[in-house]
Amino acid sequence: MDLQTRLDGAIEGAISRGRIVGAVLLLARHGEVIYRRAAGHFDREAGKPMREDAIFRLASVTKPLVAATALAQVERGLLGLDNAVADYLPYFRPRLADGTEPAIRIRHLLTHTSGLGYEYPGDPEINTGLLETDFDFEENFTRLAGQPLFFEPGSRWEYSLAVDVLGAIVAGVHGSTLHDALAHYITGPLQMRDTGFHVTDNGRLAPPYADASPQPIRMPDPHTVTNSKDESTSFSPGRIFNRRAFQSGGAGAVGTAGDLLRFFEAIRTGGTPILLNETVAQAVQNQISDVPRREEDAGRRFGWLGSVLVDPSVAGSPQGAGTIDWGGIYGHSWFVDPVAGYTMISMTNTAVEGCTGSYPDEIIDAIYDRQPD
Repeated sequence: MDLQTRLDGAIEGAISRGRIVGAVLLLARHGEVIYRRAAGHFDREAGKPMREDAIFRLASVTKPLVAATALAQVERGLLGLDNAVADYLPYFRPRLADGTEPAIRIRHLLTHTSGLGYEYPGDPEINTGLLETDFDFEENFTRLAGQPLFFEPGSRWEYSLAVDVLGAIVAGVHGSTLHDALAHYITGPLQMRDTGFHVTDNGRLAPPYADASPQPIRMPDPHTVTNSKDESTSFSPGRIFNRRAFQSGGAGAVGTAGDLLRFFEAIRTGGTPILLNETVAQAVQNQISDVPRREEDAGRRFGWLGSVLVDPSVAGSPQGAGTIDWGGIYGHSWFVDPVAGYTMISMTNTAVEGCTGSYPDEIIDAIYDRQPD
């Protein structure tokens, strides 16, 4: 089968089996879009088909955008990778369990080696960027700083609220909102007109759906989704409309597949017009050395924008060495493969299948013509 047939089959199979409601997929090779598809429903209950210009809640697809904004500030001497977070946020001085206060540095936030995490039962009011809140940066992260760090910064890797904290720093350095900083350094230069912390067109904002049997349900607000590993994620789709809620650098933006393709193509081709070539060259490399990651992440390290594939054979991946990737829990995934020249943006309106279910792997299998295990 050719690429078109394989990808059509993967998308249509997931929709017909009731695993996702709707999807947008863009695949470029060496800068040329070789596959584009909007499939399924944008709004199932209203009978509206998916549209390619749909605006999605990005969840963690927000992270590389905010990381790139921080790197643009680093290039201009406004931030320092080895500067302490407390230099920018004096209220943010978390301690280890033994009471000592280590220095968390900007590079620790970029690489998720800061000692922070996502689960804080000691203070359930800490907002992780997906649920409704009226907290601003200082109130939320003062609470976070009151919880002990999970480890000495730099000694381990733990997916975390680090980029949310980074977002507070970026906004403060810019002297405005995180939305404005993102627009100044990234979305403005790339003409990503629908990406940011405000919705440009409510009529194009995709209603979110949640995993359920026999088919996904339209997501109420709030709603908790539990995956096959009994890991739970709670969502408040209405958070994007609350101007009092802090703009979450780790989970709070919205955007379109087309906008994101512009961003990741800029990264693939060296950064112009948003970052210098030398900055991007470092951003897509392993920045955590041999710091331990999870067992299931064998063959993968982490850079400044996402996961970095360093050993495809160990990882069991058909992608080329140096591929960077990540996703967003509302139902998205992306990757940039510098060997094959691919840039892929996969957006769905279905949490969490479109991000951590089998759908992203099926798309990768179809792109690389790999037979599933």
